[in-house]
Amino acid sequence: MTTVPLARVDLNQSSVSRYIQLATLFRQRITSGQWRSGAQIPTVADLAEEYGVARATIRQALDELVREGLIERFRARGTFVRARARDQLWCQVGTEWSGLLRAIDGASIEVLADSAAVTLPELRYAIGTPAAAYRQLKRRHWRAGQPFLLADLYISEDLRGRISDEDLRLKTALRLIDDIPGLIPASARQTLTIAAADVESAQALQIPINAPVAVVHRRVVDSEGQLILAADGIYRGDVLRLDIELR
Repeated sequence: MTTVPLARVDLNQSSVSRYIQLATLFRQRITSGQWRSGAQIPTVADLAEEYGVARATIRQALDELVREGLIERFRARGTFVRARARDQLWCQVGTEWSGLLRAIDGASIEVLADSAAVTLPELRYAIGTPAAAYRQLKRRHWRAGQPFLLADLYISEDLRGRISDEDLRLKTALRLIDDIPGLIPASARQTLTIAAADVESAQALQIPINAPVAVVHRRVVDSEGQLILAADGIYRGDVLRLDIELR
């Protein structure tokens, strides 16, 4: 069988900086296992030749992986893979109601903003009829000193007095609604899309700009058809896992 060599990656097709594109490619090599845990990676000179860029560009890309703790440099020995990203896929997005109510073990929630009487903006994947006003919350979820989720929540203002400040620091978005006595959600929908981190989300989640993220949109409607919860969460792509039982 004849092996056809892969064409060199064209880094000029994107406006994203070359070193960021290369950091993404190298990160994928670790995720896929092409660069194995504990193994030495190619030299800067070899990578520069492979991708047709300056050695300084390769060093910038590798610096990103060093900061992420994925590789480690040793004087006179070279650069080695320190950890594989897929070994860190501990953040599971549930696909059914009961699973989405469970908090991630060891996770904590930081409330970044809490605004009253906000008008619901135009939402993607909206269902139900908007309430008169909403309580808007911005929260950041942490685990082991690492932020993994940045979330915007809109909760019907009528429910404000039934959710404590402690609840906001401990409970997932759907748990906040599910734990309100007498409130029975009539329908709920979750939509997941893949995107790239913008400046704000990259800074909040401590990841490079344009790093892969999963955006999860959750909508809950009460028995009167009113949208009581709209939650949009941005998850770091390097810790996320989605399991779906097929049979």
